[in-house]
Amino acid sequence: MDLFSLAGRKGLVVGIANEHSIAWGCARAFRAAGAKLAVTWFNDKARPHVEPLARQLDCPIALPLDVEQPGQMEALFEVVAAQWGRLDFVLHSIAFAPRSDLHGRVVDSSREGFARAMDISCHSFARMAHLAEPLMKDGGSLMTMSYVGAEEVIPDYGLMGPVKAALEASTRYLAAELGPQGIRVNAVSPGPLATRAASGIPNFDALLESARQRAPLRRLVDIDEVGALCTFLAGDASRAITGSTLYVDAGFHVLG
Repeated sequence: MDLFSLAGRKGLVVGIANEHSIAWGCARAFRAAGAKLAVTWFNDKARPHVEPLARQLDCPIALPLDVEQPGQMEALFEVVAAQWGRLDFVLHSIAFAPRSDLHGRVVDSSREGFARAMDISCHSFARMAHLAEPLMKDGGSLMTMSYVGAEEVIPDYGLMGPVKAALEASTRYLAAELGPQGIRVNAVSPGPLATRAASGIPNFDALLESARQRAPLRRLVDIDEVGALCTFLAGDASRAITGSTLYVDAGFHVLG
């Protein structure tokens, strides 16, 4: 048995915005390992950027998903259930905070902005887990994206720090609750990457340079390296790993 093969596996990838997205690096790695994929785009504006990528991967399912739209997530999982009847892994790679809250102090954040950031970036993962559970009849793997700002204060990361901390805590609780069904739940914590989502963080170029200089390997990571770790987590080689936050950040997290 090839522990690193995903041949015959079926997975859902949420969060591809363009060819620079972490989710795109993961999707390519999953496909290279033999998986069949379902992918989503956020809205009509994102669709022209995502559909060509979905075609590159021969995705049989490609649909819109805005987690704030009532019923859209349920509709997606209904299509997956109708076409595949099962699901082996899910990658959740979405995060959002209103710009006014993200660029300010946590102590000044609005109730509405904090709640919206938590719903999109954290609770949507729990909702996906709820919908994936009945499709993972033989077990499965759920993965989400975090950042070291969940456990230490990173300048300018602001509101997303508490939100990612909640995401990592949710990962542990979901792992405990879904473990008896053979479903593993893990968070992946990449180093800073120049993605569309990250560009909204204030002074992000300075954050990248700091990570490059301070990381033990003296470099940044790329989306393919994140994809390699997630492919490991999706397959049998990681069958005893759950409830963890795994770092792929050139060692940056050890210098907290």
